[in-house]
Amino acid sequence: MSITADRRAALIKEFAQHEGDTGSPEVQVALLSERIRNLTEHLKTHAKDFHSRRGLLMMVGQRRRLLDYLRRKDVTRYKALVDRLGLRR
Repeated sequence: MSITADRRAALIKEFAQHEGDTGSPEVQVALLSERIRNLTEHLKTHAKDFHSRRGLLMMVGQRRRLLDYLRRKDVTRYKALVDRLGLRR
């Protein structure tokens, strides 16, 4: 269910704004999106796992708050991130 170290490093490298960047909103949203995808697949097979479902909802809320923050600070970065992750229709 969790992200492997290699996948995590690849996501950080792909979405980092500069060298050594691990805390920018883009990186955080990308990591949360990956965890959300993994947990969604888990819940498709384990429908009654309500503890994991609560964790999923908390991650979705955290991602939403980070995206709202990014939209307030820099709309172009927000739109680029949403397009890269395919979060909106």
